[in-house]
Amino acid sequence: MYSFRLARLSNLAAIVRLLADDDLGAAREIVSDPVDARYLSAFAAIEADANQLLAVATDASDQVVGCLQLSFLPGLSRMGMWRGQIESVRIAREFRGAGLGAQFIEWAVAQCVERGCGLVQLTSDKMRKDSISFYEKLGFVASHEGLKRKL
Repeated sequence: MYSFRLARLSNLAAIVRLLADDDLGAAREIVSDPVDARYLSAFAAIEADANQLLAVATDASDQVVGCLQLSFLPGLSRMGMWRGQIESVRIAREFRGAGLGAQFIEWAVAQCVERGCGLVQLTSDKMRKDSISFYEKLGFVASHEGLKRKL
């Protein structure tokens, strides 16, 4: 049985480990003890912003087995429609393939509905082909091209 809830500061180290748990994440995250101060600062900013939700999936013993960040974005287009933006989705390796990821995404979508969002969007690195297929099976459509510029 899994539960989905807001992340607590005490979950931060586990979240960072999840974010670093593949080749792509390992190249851009820092797993350390104590947790790097930049993660602490980001956690505080997310926690203080009513339009940000950092969530964890936990097992029956309250061990963190997944994470995601959900941002609620106001917009003028589409008649002022709010959007939900799902990012940083990770499920611990040993829990993949059993439906937890789909349950977690549907939980996030329900949070968007509850907040009055008219659509939910997400991005996935093009190198994560399995993730893209997973999202497509959940009804997400590659309707736009996303571009990023590093600063």
